[in-house]
Amino acid sequence: MTIVWLITGLVVLAAGAELLVRGASSMARMLGVTPLVIGLTVVAMGTSTPEMVVSVIAAIEGRPNIAVGNVVGSSVFNILFVLGMSVVVAPAGVMVASSALSFDIPVMVAVSLACLP
Repeated sequence: MTIVWLITGLVVLAAGAELLVRGASSMARMLGVTPLVIGLTVVAMGTSTPEMVVSVIAAIEGRPNIAVGNVVGSSVFNILFVLGMSVVVAPAGVMVASSALSFDIPVMVAVSLACLP
């Protein structure tokens, strides 16, 4: 039964995030906001809303470890998974400086992990 709830939760989360991003993007376009600003703010906020909701609920319930773990997990995922998938999908289109691979990315991950209690 736990697996059913997990899958149901993931489907509802994905559907809700999709509706939020589409609605916010449509509203921004109607207000004359440029696509660049929509991409940098409205969509970014929409995709971060689930993490924010989890962190706020955890903080209200007095569970700061969940809030911090949520932020750190999201950060590490975004750094490693998104970059990795970009390389898998379009290996020739992703140009990464060697300093980013040897210094920047490890530092970003280390700083994220250093936030854990």
